Amino acid sequence: MTTAHGKQTVITVATKNVSPFVKTSTLERGAAVHNTTGYGVDDELNAGGLKNGKFTMAGVYDNTVTVGPRIVLNPLVGTLVVITRAVEGTTTGKPLDTFNAIVEKYVETNPHDDMVTWSADFTVSGPVVPTVQP
Repeated sequence: MTTAHGKQTVITVATKNVSPFVKTSTLERGAAVHNTTGYGVDDELNAGGLKNGKFTMAGVYDNTVTVGPRIVLNPLVGTLVVITRAVEGTTTGKPLDTFNAIVEKYVETNPHDDMVTWSADFTVSGPVVPTVQP
């Protein structure tokens, strides 16, 4: 069994590399399920429907740079952006996911006794296209 370390992940949002500011990210894929059960049946029958997806990422706020998460993500709330996600880094032959998503939410959290953090939620619009990096 081989494994991949999360620290190699590279994420771009609208062509901006936000990876240095991301501590965790999740790409969730799913599908609608439609109940097709008719009369006289004791067990549900189901059919698969349209695929859907959510993408989230979060990290520690960085106020020393001009390309941090606040500068990049906050103005994009409510807009459709292109996201690329290289889960094993940017190396030839490694996987790359590309997809469009709406920036649903950008949140900054300011705890009294800890570092300021940020998070962002995205709703995938269309397919997630898996490719291999050239």
